[in-house]
Amino acid sequence: MLDPSMLMQEAVTRKASDLHLSVHRAVTFRVRGGLAELPGGPVERADLDALIRKIAPDRSWKEYEEVGSADFAIQHTSGDRFRVSICKERGEPRAVLRLIPTRLLSFDEIGLPDSVKDLLMRPRGLILVTGPTGSGKTTTLATMIDWINRNQDVHLVTIEDPIEYFHKHQKSIVTQREVGTDVPTFAEAMRRVLRQDPDVILLGEMRDLETISSAITAAETGHLVFGTLHTTGAARTVDRIIDAYPTNQQEQIRAQLSVAMVAVISQILIPRADGRGLCAAFEILITNSAVENHIRKNETFKIPSVIQTSRRAGMILLDDFLLDLVKKGTVTRETALEYAQSPRDLETRLPA
Repeated sequence: MLDPSMLMQEAVTRKASDLHLSVHRAVTFRVRGGLAELPGGPVERADLDALIRKIAPDRSWKEYEEVGSADFAIQHTSGDRFRVSICKERGEPRAVLRLIPTRLLSFDEIGLPDSVKDLLMRPRGLILVTGPTGSGKTTTLATMIDWINRNQDVHLVTIEDPIEYFHKHQKSIVTQREVGTDVPTFAEAMRRVLRQDPDVILLGEMRDLETISSAITAAETGHLVFGTLHTTGAARTVDRIIDAYPTNQQEQIRAQLSVAMVAVISQILIPRADGRGLCAAFEILITNSAVENHIRKNETFKIPSVIQTSRRAGMILLDDFLLDLVKKGTVTRETALEYAQSPRDLETRLPA
């Protein structure tokens, strides 16, 4: 039998980021980027079925049976929270439990430049935090929301699936709505949110055209909106939003986005040189008149040049951020080249 409480405690003890449960493979933890198996032999299907049924809320179990996958969050008796993803693969169950840090991190701890704090003071606009799955977007957003919560008297509304970090009321009022529990969909939540007197809106995922459109509209009408996309790089993020629209609407959305978008913070997680886990590398785009012009004219390929020449304004290219990390000794030369957007160019600038 698989004891979910024991396995979650083991994940906490090992300081694992994730716990993998697959049939015919031993219980596996992701620790500092690598995989480590728990002694005891492979997981049996009946045991994993029983574990999933035990930890899944009724609505998530129903979704899992009907569509083959579901996501939810659970809390261990220690107070630690886990984001759970359950699915079927080749007809058999699978589960991944991600440990959610209980402590909100500071800007310094995640390596986010202080220039981002200026963005959080904006009264309106769209700030996008982007990156591949598992790149730390949720942690970065939680840090920014926490900073606003402690420093500004505003009404913060988060729309998440599932809620990962809990935010207590501090200087701000915080309303956290969970998709599937408090509201059926992101789109429905966005339709209702403007009636709740929000100042700041966190949209956990911009999954479809209706949600993207609602976020841009909210940003245009006097709200600071945070959203996420699974893209890497500022220019690609702009293209991804525009490409979500039908061709006959893309010129209009380019005009809207050029005005509504405040910034794109794109990030990845990479191995540290000392072997002590991962660190974040960022690319930061802050909209100025040149960026607005390039978005309107469909010249997003020129955006990296603007970022490169606007470092004093708080912008930075991913490759320049990687170069700084190498110079500080935080990551190795080889790691920087592996994750660079333009490895050949970066190689010429890296110290030997």
